[in-house]
Amino acid sequence: MGRARRARKIAATAAYGGGGLAATAGALGAIGYGVIKVEAKVARKIVGRPFEGAPDDDDVYGAGFGSALELVMLGDSTAAGMGADTGRQTVGGIIATGLAAFTGRQVRLTNEAVIGAESADLERQLANALDRVARPDVAVILIGGNDVTHRIDRTTAVRHLELVVRRLRALGVEVVVGTCPDLGTVQPIPVPLKHLVRRWSRDLAAAQTVAVVEAGGRTVSLGDLLGPEFLASPKELFSEDQFHPSPAGYARVGAVLLPAVCAALGVGGVGDTTDRRPEPTRGESVGPVAVAAGQAVLDPGTEVAGTDLAGEPRGPRGRWAVLLRRRATPVPDEAPAEPGPPGVDGGAGPVADERATDAPATQRPLADEVDPARPST
Repeated sequence: MGRARRARKIAATAAYGGGGLAATAGALGAIGYGVIKVEAKVARKIVGRPFEGAPDDDDVYGAGFGSALELVMLGDSTAAGMGADTGRQTVGGIIATGLAAFTGRQVRLTNEAVIGAESADLERQLANALDRVARPDVAVILIGGNDVTHRIDRTTAVRHLELVVRRLRALGVEVVVGTCPDLGTVQPIPVPLKHLVRRWSRDLAAAQTVAVVEAGGRTVSLGDLLGPEFLASPKELFSEDQFHPSPAGYARVGAVLLPAVCAALGVGGVGDTTDRRPEPTRGESVGPVAVAAGQAVLDPGTEVAGTDLAGEPRGPRGRWAVLLRRRATPVPDEAPAEPGPPGVDGGAGPVADERATDAPATQRPLADEVDPARPST
């Protein structure tokens, strides 16, 4: 079964309140639960725990006239900012600073993320946030890593996330979800556990995308955003525990989320941040959400949002979605080029077919291609 089909199945089961541990048990049985259990203990011993918490980033960022924009952060230790030194180095602090600069308004950040949180904790976090902020303008959610490491059933995890997104959208709050990162890139995790958590991470991220877009939010794939760079600069992008991002790593995460936040709020004049027509030369397109979700997990910095096609929000294979590249393509040292506007990806790569493997996007044929349409959310 291809990743797109698995994502659609997980999300559909979550929507109907189903669940179970069959998929998890099957995956564990294929490799051997005993081996996985031992290697998980080894990984936990290797990964350090030098942090007692995360810096407080609840604050008002920027300056300007009028009422402040209300930004809420929900999720796990990455959303909380574990590994950052100051509040302005967290993902929330980075997004709030950028949003204030782009809008000319103050941004009030309310962070209810909790270190160690799973998707099941999001409803409590949302309740706490709404006690403090009656009407947020936008909520950013980073969740999924602990669902993988704690072996939470993916259907259950996705259902909790979808419920929170639907509640936020019912209140008129824009929602941007940074999907589950690819934990297979964490160096202390040994093989074969590394391969297993990579598949779990990617499958969960794809299912999160389907559920979030169906619920009216938008997602940004975090994937192995820090993976390749980690190999070259492990001390720069990861903190002392070898697991959480460093301030430089959080800057990378914030940079790919900020354009989606601006697009959700309709902020214009910010380079590539506003909603626009997808450009096929960049590997952008409109298609079924499950297909877009399967492609997004393979290309960090890819945004997926709901759209209409010929005036219809849904097709025979579910919600129409637009896939946009929000990350700039690194320029090789030997071939310098003029930098493009922030958030623009110059790379091309066709949308993956549901039968595609984890091969690079440029090696897969285009499937279910339709004429690009201006996205509307």
